[in-house]
Amino acid sequence: MPAIASLKQKLQLIQNLQRAIRLVWQSAPVWTVANLILLVVQGILPLLSLYLMKLLVDTVTVGIASSNHTAHFSQVLLLVSLAGIIALLSDMCRSLAGFVSEAQSQVVTDYVHSRLHTKSIEVDLEYYENAQYYNVLHRAQQEASFRPSRILTSLVQVGQNGISLVAVAGLLFSLHWVVAVVLFAAAIPGLWVRLKYTGKFYYKYRGWTAIERTAYYFNWMLTHDSYAKEIRLFNLGELFRLRFQNLRFSIRKEKLTLATQKAIVELITQASATIAVFGACGFIAYQTVQGAITVGGLVMYYQAFQRGQGFLREMLSSLASLYENSLFLSNLYEFLDLKRTVAEPELPQAIPKPLKIGIEFENVGFHYPNSTRSLLEDINLKINAGETIALVGENGAGKTTLIKLLCRLYDPSKGRITLDGIDLRQFNTTELRREISVVFQDYVRYNVTARENIWFGDINLIPEQEEIIQAAHNSGVESAIDRLAQGYDTILGTQFEQGEELSIGEWQKLALARAFLRQAQVIIMDEPTSALDAKAEHEVLGRFRQLTQGRTAILISHRLSTVKLADRIFVLNNGRIIESGSHEQLLRQGGTYAHLFKIQAQYYQF
Repeated sequence: MPAIASLKQKLQLIQNLQRAIRLVWQSAPVWTVANLILLVVQGILPLLSLYLMKLLVDTVTVGIASSNHTAHFSQVLLLVSLAGIIALLSDMCRSLAGFVSEAQSQVVTDYVHSRLHTKSIEVDLEYYENAQYYNVLHRAQQEASFRPSRILTSLVQVGQNGISLVAVAGLLFSLHWVVAVVLFAAAIPGLWVRLKYTGKFYYKYRGWTAIERTAYYFNWMLTHDSYAKEIRLFNLGELFRLRFQNLRFSIRKEKLTLATQKAIVELITQASATIAVFGACGFIAYQTVQGAITVGGLVMYYQAFQRGQGFLREMLSSLASLYENSLFLSNLYEFLDLKRTVAEPELPQAIPKPLKIGIEFENVGFHYPNSTRSLLEDINLKINAGETIALVGENGAGKTTLIKLLCRLYDPSKGRITLDGIDLRQFNTTELRREISVVFQDYVRYNVTARENIWFGDINLIPEQEEIIQAAHNSGVESAIDRLAQGYDTILGTQFEQGEELSIGEWQKLALARAFLRQAQVIIMDEPTSALDAKAEHEVLGRFRQLTQGRTAILISHRLSTVKLADRIFVLNNGRIIESGSHEQLLRQGGTYAHLFKIQAQYYQF
């Protein structure tokens, strides 16, 4: 079994390498071809340089013993000139290769980030509510920016050094086969050490992911404005700093232990390589003294052995880097290979426009994929076209979960949800969501211009259109935007220069404007007035009634004064609907809704 697992791992590494090469080619084919051409040229030039050096030394040696110094000097001058041209070509190719590699690396990095972002958009919401997903994402983000480029660099170095090494090995073999064998044997222990400790570090690294994410979380809290007030008020800064430091120390300690072990073993293997160099040097010197080779041959073979060892060391190091990067690149592909659970239909049906029947939940139940706890159970709910309903209940009753299912951020664990009798799973998800406008309780504060904050509600519109101003007017945020230095072109938030902050209530109005901009058939408001004062709430709700005429609307609110707007109210408790009816009907029933209403009303009675 361990042997089978090891084989599968090696096959996976080969597959990762193939995917990486394909990824590099797809992202930058022109730069890849240029790199290959330079690779071949740089592989051949060192051999030419060695041969010219041999000719030069032999010519000088013969010239010293000859009486015709002038004739030999002209030959020496020609050889020096050719050697200089080869050196200049090498320098030029090296500089050009550096530029090509940098350009290709930048293109590949941007392409990988694009793939990463595309997958982040594509995956379902359930991944973002799963700790294991964040471990995978964390590893992918850390590796995505540089691993493919490193694989590319390693491949180029393997090819370039391989070409040079074959030529040098052939040259050394012509001297004696033992010299060529010693050249290769001396480098093998170093490769074994590199591969062994690369594997160890990789599996340790996967185990460190959760700790690193926790450390990063404390770092985020210490440096982000969202936590700045409470950290200072509750004096949490030093506590969080120490927790970050302790987490990082535990990882650093393990890394240094591995690095120490690796350094000791590498020292031993490098010593054997050094002994091999001087042994080969002694053999070449002996051959020269015996007259088997010329002085030029001595220089050529000695340099060939030295360079060959350098080529071999670099090639084996590049192979080890390929192994390392293929291992770590599996983190990226682990993320890119995530599958959607909210599947698109093969033949999507058209969205009913306008809605004629409405929305219906039929025996709907739901629990998260990695949990057995039911959040919704046997939900049967019909919302007529053009009707406004309200969902009421304590925190955790399942109100927001219902909305997530309606937006098809999840699919029900059982039952179905229909739009005019058609299962939501029969619609294209993008087309479905275009017909739904939502303001969630945890709405986003985009640190872009006020205009863009509203425009994001319907990016199919032209940003300068009057609909944006009208949406701001409808939500009541128009006056706040008018007071900003650059009006609708003012950057909001404090993340960037010249940004201006809004109050919590103004941010909520901006989120409402975003929802009002979209001409959707269904409008959903999750706690739409939680941050508004009484006057602003009254104004927004008045406009809400106007804007929802002819549309289907769903309100979620703990403020029962808000839900009085609804035609019907549904009370949820522990994932089930326990009451339904109009405001007056529910009060007469004297159940949960009536009890909640009386609790809130008593604070307004004197």
